[in-house]
Amino acid sequence: MADNLKLEMVTPYKRVLSEEVDELTAPGFVGELGLLPGHTPLLTTLKVGQLTYKKGGEVFHIAVNWGYLEIQDDTITVLVDTAETADEIDLARAKAALGRAEDALRTLSVEDKKYMIMEAALKRALVRIQVAGGGH
Repeated sequence: MADNLKLEMVTPYKRVLSEEVDELTAPGFVGELGLLPGHTPLLTTLKVGQLTYKKGGEVFHIAVNWGYLEIQDDTITVLVDTAETADEIDLARAKAALGRAEDALRTLSVEDKKYMIMEAALKRALVRIQVAGGGH
C-alpha cells in the first residue's frame, strides 16, 4: 500500500493540480467522500462543494462545481466544471453573487424555472465564500 495518493484535477480549461497528497475529502453527490491510500476503486459524481486535501500536515481547500471523481491504484482523477483555490476567489464578487441569489430566491416560487438556477448560484457563492475564508 502506498503512503500517498496522486491527485490529478482538471477543468475543461486547465490542469488545476497534479500533486502527491496524504488524504482527500470531496463533495460526493450522495454525501461527503473521504479517500486514503489503499482505497477501493471508485467512480462517482461530485456536486458543488468544497474539496479538501491534506499534504504534509497542511490542509488545502478548493471550491468545485459539479464533476466526476475516480480513484484507482492510489491515483485520484477529478474532472470538474470549475475549481478555485482561496487565492483565486474574489471575495467581494462572491458576496455580491450570494446577495443576488438570495434576492432572487425571495421573489421566485419553487415552480419557477429560474428557482433551481438561483439555488445553484447560491450554493456556488456559499462554497466560494467558505473556501476564501480558509475553509471554515
